[in-house]
Amino acid sequence: MKIRDSFRNWVVLALAVCVVGFAAAAAAEEETAAQAGEKTGVEGTFVRVAENGEGWVVLGYEIANSSVGNEWMLLDVGMTVMQGVKGQKITRDQVKLVTPEGKVLPLPSDEEFAKVRGSLAAMTERDNIMHPSINYFPPGADRACRIGFFSDPTRPAQSLSYDEVDLNSQRACIGRLYFHVPGGIQLGNYNLDVQFANSIVRVPMKIMTKEEAKKFEKEWKEAEKEAKKEAKHKK
Repeated sequence: MKIRDSFRNWVVLALAVCVVGFAAAAAAEEETAAQAGEKTGVEGTFVRVAENGEGWVVLGYEIANSSVGNEWMLLDVGMTVMQGVKGQKITRDQVKLVTPEGKVLPLPSDEEFAKVRGSLAAMTERDNIMHPSINYFPPGADRACRIGFFSDPTRPAQSLSYDEVDLNSQRACIGRLYFHVPGGIQLGNYNLDVQFANSIVRVPMKIMTKEEAKKFEKEWKEAEKEAKKEAKHKK
């Protein structure tokens, strides 16, 4: 698995975040000491990155954005810890979804997921086809590993599920998350919160209309182009 370096241009990421303003919505939440100093960025229309010096989380949510009204949200996620940080485990109960209304939703248990797994096969198959790459990790995190909180609904007999994942600064761990969203996915600002040993990494994402997504992509690409030109001139 090819791992890309997300530190290559934080200027581009910051500009892209400012263009849409979803970061401002997340900042409206009361900032905790654990989240102070967190950096967030954009790696695509539906790809977000956040890190705070301890943990790193990358999030892909194209399928979620196209599933408004659905009571199940699928997210592609990658995690690691930063260089110099001691290895640690992330368990199922350390991962939460915060809705636009401020409701905190936990990951379902393996038993809860098993009851609906068959109905999520079509959504998962769509993700296999269309999801963007989330291979954005810091330097040194180049050993692929699986986040296996859930078995694959398209081949449940061939994939096991685990309640935890071991992270260290050399491991780039990737997997899928499934959240039950009572009342269905709505437009607006969500957060994925991952509790590391000493802090929370919060990844903001916005469920957008098609028009908003097109505008976001256009403005992000323009901001990225301008930032690259500026970086080139400074060399």
